[in-house]
Amino acid sequence: MPTTSTSPDTTNMRTVYMLTAVAALGGLLFGYDTAVISGAIGFLKIKFQLSAAMVGWAASSAIIGCIFGAMFAGWASDKLGRKRVLVYTAILFAVSAIGAAFPANLTQFAIFRFIGGLGIGAASMVSPLYITELAPAKIRGKLVSYYQLAIVIGILVIFFVNTLIQGSGDESWNVEYGWRYMMASGVLPAVLFLVALFFVPESPRWLAKEGRQKEALGILSSINGAEKAGEILREVMDTLNEEQGTLRELFTGRFKKAIFVGIVLSVFSQVQGINAIMYYAPEIFKAVGTGTDAAFQQTVIIGIINVLFTFVAIQWVDKQGRKSLLLFGGAGMGLSLIMVGLAFHFGWTGYGLLGFILLYIASFAASYGPVTWVVISEIFPIKMRGVAMSVATLALWIAVYVVTQMFPILLEQAGPAVTFWIFGAMSLLAFLFVLFQVPETKEKTLEEIEQAWMNDGL
Repeated sequence: MPTTSTSPDTTNMRTVYMLTAVAALGGLLFGYDTAVISGAIGFLKIKFQLSAAMVGWAASSAIIGCIFGAMFAGWASDKLGRKRVLVYTAILFAVSAIGAAFPANLTQFAIFRFIGGLGIGAASMVSPLYITELAPAKIRGKLVSYYQLAIVIGILVIFFVNTLIQGSGDESWNVEYGWRYMMASGVLPAVLFLVALFFVPESPRWLAKEGRQKEALGILSSINGAEKAGEILREVMDTLNEEQGTLRELFTGRFKKAIFVGIVLSVFSQVQGINAIMYYAPEIFKAVGTGTDAAFQQTVIIGIINVLFTFVAIQWVDKQGRKSLLLFGGAGMGLSLIMVGLAFHFGWTGYGLLGFILLYIASFAASYGPVTWVVISEIFPIKMRGVAMSVATLALWIAVYVVTQMFPILLEQAGPAVTFWIFGAMSLLAFLFVLFQVPETKEKTLEEIEQAWMNDGL
């Protein structure tokens, strides 16, 4: 158990950041395990002689697992606790990494990717939820944004790993062996996550919900100091006593706007095409004549920009607010998607295309990437927060699946220009939704946000 603060009313930032870092490792695995397919997909296509639809299936089979993982993670985290579910996700990551490296055919590959997807889907919901329930209100947005930072670091790391592996042999070696090493490399971060989880406590708000107030108070005291911990626990208990806590109420009662905002924002965060670029980046660059080595190197540049601009969100999410970042970032995404489409339409290749894609990545990383997780982890009532966030995360993964499965088909049937213009149209719709429907929640405690919904909305 972390040591308590020496002052009764001072937040123990060392403890807060340590717990956040461990939970955020789930995000690192999320990014690592989803983006590993970007390096492997071209070689898998040759190895198993895949059609465009089968290429989509090879990439999206993990996403099917994510859908089911997100679907059941809310129920599991409410019944078993946030920490225990995270332990299970680490085990699923490890099993998937080993199995996906040694398949005899595409079906076996898809099965093990599905298993990994179960872990990704569950971690994508429970990790930010865990951080949210531990974080002090004044820096909650910043801390949940660290989860997205971990995702993009995981993506960058696997882009580097894929590039190193790809450069270790010629194409025939990569078709036979290279992609296997890429998949197997996920074992190491999975084991690291599993070990780290044994050194963190359970969520205090979950413990309070389960009637374990003494344990909850001890954890809250280690983070917030004894005096503030007592105040927070009283707020939590008052909120629990006031709620009915039924899923039906979430969709029909006072909180129906919260679930509407959570679901639609989750979908919009994905249908603007982020994973089409993240999962297929080397193939996009190869499609315009870039060599394999250069395509992998340009993909690493995408990963670096993704990490750097996530720090913009971390710096500003608690200062400027969630809504402002979504609006400014969304505008940048829409503009860059239009320009990517024009680049393909007029044949602007090389650094011009790369520049437009990097503008898109920077805009996403500073807005929808981290801020979506912040919003959906804080807007739901405590008694049903796990299940409600599971519903929102489920919607997110369904959107990811549709984009991942349809992207190679759209490229083949409609062409890259039209495909990216479709994503641009989604950006416009997302901008309007955020402008008129998404509330601002910065600097509010979770209990204050909940009370606002009960008083007819934020």
